[in-house]
Amino acid sequence: MDFDLNEEQQMIKKMVADFADKEIAPVSAQYDQEEKFPEEIVKKMGALGIFGTVIPEEYGGGGFDYISHALVAEELGRVDSSVRGIYSVQISLVALSILRWGTEDQKRTYVPRLASGEILGCFGLTEPNSGSDVASMQASAVLDGDSYILNGNKMWISNGCADVALIFAKTDKSAGHRGITAFIVDTKTPGFSSRDIHGKLGLRASSTAELILEDVRVPKENVLGNPGDGFKVAMSALDNGRYTVAAGCVGTAQGCYDAAKKYALERVQFGKPIAGHQLIQEHFAEMAINIDAGRFLVYRAGHLKNKGVRCTREVSMAKLFCGEMVNRVAYRAIQIFGGYGFSNEFPVERFYRDARINTLYEGTSEIQKLIIASSDLGISAFA
Repeated sequence: MDFDLNEEQQMIKKMVADFADKEIAPVSAQYDQEEKFPEEIVKKMGALGIFGTVIPEEYGGGGFDYISHALVAEELGRVDSSVRGIYSVQISLVALSILRWGTEDQKRTYVPRLASGEILGCFGLTEPNSGSDVASMQASAVLDGDSYILNGNKMWISNGCADVALIFAKTDKSAGHRGITAFIVDTKTPGFSSRDIHGKLGLRASSTAELILEDVRVPKENVLGNPGDGFKVAMSALDNGRYTVAAGCVGTAQGCYDAAKKYALERVQFGKPIAGHQLIQEHFAEMAINIDAGRFLVYRAGHLKNKGVRCTREVSMAKLFCGEMVNRVAYRAIQIFGGYGFSNEFPVERFYRDARINTLYEGTSEIQKLIIASSDLGISAFA
């Protein structure tokens, strides 16, 4: 469906779609099977400016709007959720957080290199025993002269092979979420290490890791925002990340639809293509409605972001709906393929596995429901 994209948005959509079809799609299945991080693809994305779309020109980006940002995530997600995840973390969680909360020196030092793909970023919030309950994190940061000493573990960190990490740690353990501080940490700093996580259900070409911090010394000038601002930094980052995840879900759902449509028009049963059978058409009608509804929710949130309006509620709605929607669509796509959908001969098998994470990371579906309802009712479910 035409959503009345302007000329610039159409250009970006076509550029990323062409790149995804020519450079990513041919190797996606192989990288998934080998659990191989797509390093060469990431380099090409950087060279094409894909990582810089929403970053202002003065910091090395394209200066495009948030609808364009969503289009990039959608087109990447249409062929490979692992690559979409790399994009989402790099820009939405890391670069945009530094842009919003960083000093001018921090912005100049890190954002252009993130936008060009010269360096890779990751977002160290989740811990082995701290997920949705961010305030319960155990990682600590103790001031020692002109530096902080960081200790702790972070778990399920996407882009775990990154060059720079945003690390959240307690600088005041008695202050709850107000005692959390965000740090920009060079991953080559002594005491910083990572352990790759394998055997995942999906996103197998994504680098997922446990981060281990053992007396990691971080200069005071690498605090992002002010001491104690970490929770606010994290929540603003998740607002951006959830938007990109939602857009990526629309893309993956569209990929499922496209693959199922091609198959249904070619597969003949009972004397005609299965696309001509009523119950198959019911699947396509439901998928089409779900995809368009998700896309509208993403674009509404993007429109509000373009206006600079606070839209946590609308972003959570898009993330909740699209995260659940892509699982419904992937299920129907497998059903259309029948037994062939259960094989990695076709991409819907990978899409189905990759879809499952979207109701879990960057805020579970349950957390999104609490955010939406708390906003409408004026009563926090987290107090």
